[in-house]
Amino acid sequence: MIELLVVIAIIAILAAVLLPVLQHAKQSSMGIKCMSNMRQMALGWQMYAQENKECIVMASMDGGSPAQNPLNAYAWTKQEEDYSANAYNYDPTVDITVGPLYPYINDYHVYRCPADTSVVNSPNGVMPRVRTVSMNTYLGGFGGQCASGAYPTVNDYPIYMKTTDLIAGQSPGPANTFVFLDERQDCINWGNYMTDMTGDNGDLPPTTGAYEFTQDMPGMYHNLAAGFAFADGHSEIHKWLDHRTTPPLDHSLRVHA
Repeated sequence: MIELLVVIAIIAILAAVLLPVLQHAKQSSMGIKCMSNMRQMALGWQMYAQENKECIVMASMDGGSPAQNPLNAYAWTKQEEDYSANAYNYDPTVDITVGPLYPYINDYHVYRCPADTSVVNSPNGVMPRVRTVSMNTYLGGFGGQCASGAYPTVNDYPIYMKTTDLIAGQSPGPANTFVFLDERQDCINWGNYMTDMTGDNGDLPPTTGAYEFTQDMPGMYHNLAAGFAFADGHSEIHKWLDHRTTPPLDHSLRVHA
């Protein structure tokens, strides 16, 4: 009996040591898959521009119809994701596969990070939401426009409409301009990711103590890191060091009927 208890104790100690390691390895493998997804999306974004005189898809529509603003037809995704039972949350054919970017990607699975756990109700039961990825709002803006005064930090910066706009002196350059990133499941909505530039007012060094988030926050699915895809086609995983970037998920957002 004593020997059995010793064996059980050893097994418990080994499990306590190995389980965090295995969890970390699982997160790392998902991070690799996420980077692969991001790269696929970045290449699709590039191919779209190459076939359309370097014009890029819009980060989001402006809330109106294509009749009101023709550029709204070129928003890469038009649905505003939420936790409702609306089909656009779980059915990729409602929005994703009919978007202008999809023919250049042709796989709706890459629109969602494998580590995202958000789900919604559907007629077929609980299903995962279709999208985790958002696009840099400064790439196409809201139907080719700024935020119309609603978000002053956006209006102070240029909206890029072509890949040829991403040149030195006018932008950080293709290798340093992110196109896509994973957004947190508790705040993702429009197809754009709006970076609040508070604290980055042109001063060197920037006022880091003033950094903040307005609505959108980056994902932290991979051991407090998020996947990014850049305008030159490469992808990266960035680990967040500032605790303000990784507050706990809002678990009050649950599946709704």
